[in-house]
Amino acid sequence: MRFTLRQIGYFKALCEHRNFGRAAQACHVSQPALSVQIKALEDLMGGILVERRARDVVLTPLGREVLAQSEEILLSAGRLERLAQDQSSGRRSLSLGVIPTIAPYLLPGFLADLRAHDLHLNIQVREARTERLLEALHNGALDVAIMALPSGGAGLVEEELFEDHFLLAGSANRLAQVNAGHPRVEPSDLKANQLMLLEDGHCLTDQALEVCGVARSASGINMGAGSLATLSRLVAAGFGLTLMPELALAAECNAAQGLCVQRFGAPQPKRRIGLIRRASTAESVWFQDLAQVARQTGQAILQQAQKDYGPATGEPEP
Repeated sequence: MRFTLRQIGYFKALCEHRNFGRAAQACHVSQPALSVQIKALEDLMGGILVERRARDVVLTPLGREVLAQSEEILLSAGRLERLAQDQSSGRRSLSLGVIPTIAPYLLPGFLADLRAHDLHLNIQVREARTERLLEALHNGALDVAIMALPSGGAGLVEEELFEDHFLLAGSANRLAQVNAGHPRVEPSDLKANQLMLLEDGHCLTDQALEVCGVARSASGINMGAGSLATLSRLVAAGFGLTLMPELALAAECNAAQGLCVQRFGAPQPKRRIGLIRRASTAESVWFQDLAQVARQTGQAILQQAQKDYGPATGEPEP
């Protein structure tokens, strides 16, 4: 049996796109060329891998088994390719995962700072929610990840990078309403029907509910936004209030017209952001170097936010 990486790569693309034409386009080959390779793989496997329909394809039981094995093979092949590239270039490849409520705000500066520090690291980035990143860390698809601490994963080493405070965000009218009758609004003053949060599955939603002392089962909570960018625009338009991470302030306040923010009183609610790796990964200087660059990048963003939106201590600036 002599299947090729090309064949299983084409098959994986077909499974992802569920259409021969779209899969061929993604693989930068003609549809007939892709079809020939899929048929050849089926002949080698001794059975049909996909049921062909007019507009899509459906995996057969054999196809599901072949897909599971194909993903492992392609993952291993990718690691071998990166290892060969590293050996020839003198650089180390590193797969980094970042949660969506951190990635857009930290990554641009972080990757630029990595280049400036010349750490001889070739970084591949994957953005996903905490659960997916933990799974990828455990199965070796990722080497490190940046997420909120504690991660909740077993067999991991966690290095804290910085603390990210939460601010209350909404339209000017909404903030005026919630401030009425309160000398200083606290998270516990917010009611469930006032809150607008990210859709279920984002750790930021769990953190916001915990900070506000609101049960997930409470009626009236709107958890429909898929990203902080969407959430910012919704609350700026008056559709509720939310907790905005300090890390995202500059980007979201600049992008969402009418978005207003205010700090809570001390001690301000916050989340801890950290870099994590598998405990089984050999200790190496690269992990601490990576953590130091990420820490410096994050702290610079937070310091600028405190200049623009008030100090994080809840006290007047000196």
